Amino acid sequence: MKTLKILFEKNRAWAESIKAEHPSFFTELAQIQRPDYLWIGCSDSRVSANQIVNLKPGEVFVHRNIANVVVHTDLNCLSVIQFAVEVLKVKHIIVCGHYGCGGIRAAMENQKHGLIDNWLRHIKDVYRFHQDAIDVLQSEEDRLNLLTEKNVIEQVANVCHTTVVQEAWRAGRALSVHGWIYDIGDGILNDLGICVTGLDQLSSTHFLNIA
Repeated sequence: MKTLKILFEKNRAWAESIKAEHPSFFTELAQIQRPDYLWIGCSDSRVSANQIVNLKPGEVFVHRNIANVVVHTDLNCLSVIQFAVEVLKVKHIIVCGHYGCGGIRAAMENQKHGLIDNWLRHIKDVYRFHQDAIDVLQSEEDRLNLLTEKNVIEQVANVCHTTVVQEAWRAGRALSVHGWIYDIGDGILNDLGICVTGLDQLSSTHFLNIA
């Protein structure tokens, strides 16, 4: 059986470098995690939350899936949000998409991709909502980039519409939901200017009267 020896070697080297800088780091890390941030991002191997924002292990709680989608029937994602908000008491939820996303590109193609087509339907819905604004753009890159941004905005709204987040706001919790874009081409994060901090910023359609 192949054991991927190179990865174990890299792990040991990484652990030793951390301990050389901070001898008690892992002892302290093993005690408890207290991240301020929940990162909902794409599964793309080029988009690693901790590295992008230069945070150490334990400082950001992470959920990743194809094209950073938040679906109200996805118990995995909803459970992560609930644990982050109710147990870890995070202060910020960040939905981060990225330019050059394969999931976004696949959603705009009229081709069969297999099982993932069921997942891509969520992104196709976002495209349908904004098709007029997207299709008018001349270049394919511009169309893909705009859908990437619209998708992040839609997923921020989906986070805000969860009962978990609304219950936290109703209880007076300081919790902010942000929409960001990462540019793989230069390594820079871009703020889409979307930041929701309370129930008063939600439309009446999605405001839940929670007893």
